[in-house]
Amino acid sequence: MQYRVLVVDDSPFMRKLISDMIESDPDFRVIGTAKNGFEAIELVQELRPDVVTLDVEMPGMSGLETLEKILKTYPVPVLMFSSQTERGAGVTIAALEMGAVDFLHKPSGILTVERVRDELLYKLKAAAKVRVPRLAAPSTARRTEEPPVAAINRSQRTEKAASPSRNFYHLFAIGTSTGGPRALQTVLTALPEDFPNPILIVQHMPPKFTRSLARRLNDLAKIHVTEAEDGQVIEGGVAYLAPGGYHMEAVFEEPRTYRIVLNQKPPRNGHRPSVDVLFESVSRLPHLHLHYIIMTGMGSDGARALLAAKQKGAASTIAEAEETCVVFGMPKAAIALGGVDYVLPLDKIADKMIALSRN
Repeated sequence: MQYRVLVVDDSPFMRKLISDMIESDPDFRVIGTAKNGFEAIELVQELRPDVVTLDVEMPGMSGLETLEKILKTYPVPVLMFSSQTERGAGVTIAALEMGAVDFLHKPSGILTVERVRDELLYKLKAAAKVRVPRLAAPSTARRTEEPPVAAINRSQRTEKAASPSRNFYHLFAIGTSTGGPRALQTVLTALPEDFPNPILIVQHMPPKFTRSLARRLNDLAKIHVTEAEDGQVIEGGVAYLAPGGYHMEAVFEEPRTYRIVLNQKPPRNGHRPSVDVLFESVSRLPHLHLHYIIMTGMGSDGARALLAAKQKGAASTIAEAEETCVVFGMPKAAIALGGVDYVLPLDKIADKMIALSRN
C-alpha cells in the first residue's frame, strides 16, 4: 500500500526538501503541498491524505491553529516539524497535547538531511497506521498567543497543597514515547494533590522539549512535576521527567535516601533517555514497593527491563491497553514477553496507581 501525504510549510525550499525526502521511499506519495494553514485545511478535505506534515510556526494561521481545524474537520495523523527554539518546543508540546501524532526537527544542514529523512520515513510509517479521534470543540489546548511554556505567575495559580516528603514506601517508574505527552497529561492530572509517592518518567524526547513538557505538566497537575537534575534527592509527591539527551537512574544512599543520577552513556535501544536504563536502576532500589508502567510508544524500549523487574519481585507491572495507545509498540512488546501484570486503558492507570499506593 502506498501512503498519500500532504506537506504544509510556508517555505518553498522546505516544501520541496520534505517532499523529496518523503518520495525517496516508494511507500509514500506526496499528493499536494500547502504554503499556509488556509490552503492546508482546503486540501485536507479535498485530497483526503493518509498523513500530513505540518510546520509548527507559520505566518497567518499558525501551525497550532491549523492542526486544531484539521482535527475538528477531517481527523488525520499529523507530524509536526518543529524548530529547536524554546518557543518552538513549547508550541510543539501544545500540538502533541492537542492530538498531533509526533514531531521532528527541521533539517538545518546537509549533514542532518539524511538523519531527518530516515526519522521522517520511520515516523510517517507509524503515523499512517494511527487512528485519530475527532477533536472535540471547544479545544482545551492553549492558543499560540499564550505559549504553554510562558513564565508562570504563581500568585495566580493554585499552589500545590502537599509539601514533598522523603518518607514514602512506593515508587513508580513510567516509560513512554509516541503519544506520551497526552498520555502523561491524562495520568498525572488524575492523581490527587496528596499522592504520597515519587514518579520517575522517561519520555523519548530531545533537550528543551522535556523541559517544556515538564513545565506544562506541572501547570496542569495537582502534584509537582519537574525536569530531573543530576544529584536531586527523590521526594514523595513529585514526578521527575528525564531530560532529553540524558539517561536517568535512581540510586540508594544510606540511611534511607534515594537520589537521581543523570549520565550521557551511549543510547540504549536507540534512545537516550532509555526506559530500560531507568527500569533497571529502579529494580535495584531497596526498602520500596516498586511499580513499572509502560505506555504508548514505538519500538520495545523498556520491555526487557520490565520483565526482569517482574522476575525480581516487582510490586506491579502495568501496560497501557491497545485501544488507548497512539502506537501500540512498547506495551505490546512488554505484554509479549510476559512481564505485565495489568493491561489497562489510559484512563484507568491513575486509579490503579492510587489503589496500589494504599497497599
